[in-house]
Amino acid sequence: MNLAPVLDASLPIQIHLATIVPAFLIGTWMIFASRKGSTAHRAFGYLYLALMTVTAIAALFIHEANPSGPFGWSWIHLFVPLTLFGVYGAIVTARTHDVRGHRNSMLGVYFGGMMIAGGLAFLPGRIMHTLFFG
Repeated sequence: MNLAPVLDASLPIQIHLATIVPAFLIGTWMIFASRKGSTAHRAFGYLYLALMTVTAIAALFIHEANPSGPFGWSWIHLFVPLTLFGVYGAIVTARTHDVRGHRNSMLGVYFGGMMIAGGLAFLPGRIMHTLFFG
């Protein structure tokens, strides 16, 4: 694994990666292994949502995929508002004890904002592809 692409990347990309990696680990544990409703689940849930919020906001400043587009954004930036709406929905539904709504919001953030958008980061020519596959 060659870390040079990450070390040479812009600050928004470095922030994006620094927040998405722990968010991925926490999110995976939260969905598949944590005891729902426990103190640890709640604490890590807030941390996860904070990390996802910073990740989404950092993505707004990443323009490498389409520098000549409007604001330097590309179609992948559509995941930013989807992630932020999911974070908001997860908080509101948790506070109102809407378990089904909370689960749906959290799964949306995890699978949409992380698995789909994250999977796209491994396409050839992207930093994660270079990092893992050379």
